[in-house]
Amino acid sequence: MRFKDRVALVTGGGRGIGAATAKLLASEGARVAVSDLDETPAREVADPIGALAVACDVSVRADVDHMVELVEKKLGGIDILVTCAGIIRDNLLFKMTDEDWDAVIDTHLKGTFLCARAAQRSMVDKKYGKMVFLSSTSALGNRGQANYSAAKAGLQGMARTLAIELGQFNINVNTVAPGFVETRMTRATAERMGMDFETFKLGAASQIPLRRIGQPEDIASVIAFLCSDESSFVSGQTIYVRGGP
Repeated sequence: MRFKDRVALVTGGGRGIGAATAKLLASEGARVAVSDLDETPAREVADPIGALAVACDVSVRADVDHMVELVEKKLGGIDILVTCAGIIRDNLLFKMTDEDWDAVIDTHLKGTFLCARAAQRSMVDKKYGKMVFLSSTSALGNRGQANYSAAKAGLQGMARTLAIELGQFNINVNTVAPGFVETRMTRATAERMGMDFETFKLGAASQIPLRRIGQPEDIASVIAFLCSDESSFVSGQTIYVRGGP
């Protein structure tokens, strides 16, 4: 029960890695708030684990402030923040629209900034906090993902900076950068490329040293480590979880 008496807020918690993380933190004692753009997927994850479901557009400051205030009121001050909310709008540069760029940057980068800024208040007051931002191997560059790659690289820089600013308050800030993980997002990528998803997964696995693709639970386990006191001297780091170097 590594997270007994801790309060965790997981954005993008209605599906994929966010859902797996919310379930794992709850199973180890945390009081969890599951946030998603729509309440229905958030509730589908939250209800079975006795968590709080919250609808929130993380790119809107008023929504984020309301969410954090609600979590603090219902569950207590936030100890753990995990930001998994994300979307993709993949396209090559000459086809990428302003809207494609803005939507991805606003959700991933601005959304994480707004959540971190709102959550840090109670963490600073308590002199305790864990923040984990979900980056990606796409931060290293990926064809057709100029918006997504820029956002995911930006999260790594943000985490390093916040680790410096918030370290004096006993707050750890890190990022986890998954490789290929079986989620709705990777399925959407296969569809964009006109590929059968099973074939797409087999091709990805053949390029991974462990010869398998990742599952949301693989990433959730690393996130949970960074949210625990076992990682109390780890801050400002990016851990790539990709089945090999």
